[in-house]
Amino acid sequence: MLLEEDPATLIRHTIGNFNIHPDKTAIGRINESLSTLQQARDLRVREAESALKKLSRNFQTLATQHNETVSAHHSTDHASQIVELDTQKFRVAKTASDLEIEGERLEQELEGLKGRLHELNLQGAEGDGATKSKRELEDPTILKLKVYRSLGIDIDPDSSGTYNKATIRNTQKGDVHVVNIDPRFSRFFYANYFWQTI
Repeated sequence: MLLEEDPATLIRHTIGNFNIHPDKTAIGRINESLSTLQQARDLRVREAESALKKLSRNFQTLATQHNETVSAHHSTDHASQIVELDTQKFRVAKTASDLEIEGERLEQELEGLKGRLHELNLQGAEGDGATKSKRELEDPTILKLKVYRSLGIDIDPDSSGTYNKATIRNTQKGDVHVVNIDPRFSRFFYANYFWQTI
């Protein structure tokens, strides 16, 4: 059984297996990937908005030209001029229709991108539930934190992500101890202190 082994030996083995450098490197890569993804999403949204504004300006220009053409028409014009104006009107109408269809397509694409961005924001940096569960099974830092938590020890990171504070709860005694972890003391020292406290 687990409790039949020497606690000091167990703690030494536990401390010896802790190596947070690969975990910090992995977190750094994840943060870089998230930053790159955010920049790419922002760029695509800006491009879609720019294209939509350009199409709107083209539509306004064509609409103005159409209105000027219509207002310049006189009832005394010859039939050829009427036919030419009708041709221009249909051409402008077709262009406006094409621009409207393109604008609607871009709006739908923009809405899709906004929806995807919203989904990614809801998932957060951890990803969806399945991804988070898989990561927790593979991430040694999370496994170590779970082992500590099962012993009644919560390890808290500071603003830089360094784990330098431990909260030790002893439910049998009703005690709570907060320990600031100083790198000047050995891991063995803290392992003994934690074990005695719990």
